[in-house]
Amino acid sequence: MFLDDKTILITGGTGSFERKFVEIALRRHNPRQLIVFSRDELKQSEMSSQYADPRLRFFVGDVRDPGRLRRAFEASVDLVVHAAALKQV
Repeated sequence: MFLDDKTILITGGTGSFERKFVEIALRRHNPRQLIVFSRDELKQSEMSSQYADPRLRFFVGDVRDPGRLRRAFEASVDLVVHAAALKQV
């Protein structure tokens, strides 16, 4: 499968789409590593408890911060799912 044995970085990783993507990727595929990149430490902690999967790695950062984004890519990322969104009301 396309996601099998890949290191995947998902930006905005704690949103509703992203959480569903993580769930499906872990259940139906076999990624080498799935890196959840987001600003929300609380939601990352909740996801860590919910999935408790050794393939998951959590990385606190903002897509507007090039340094943090570069650090996230140090894991030899094969695929990026860019789902981060800036919302203004």
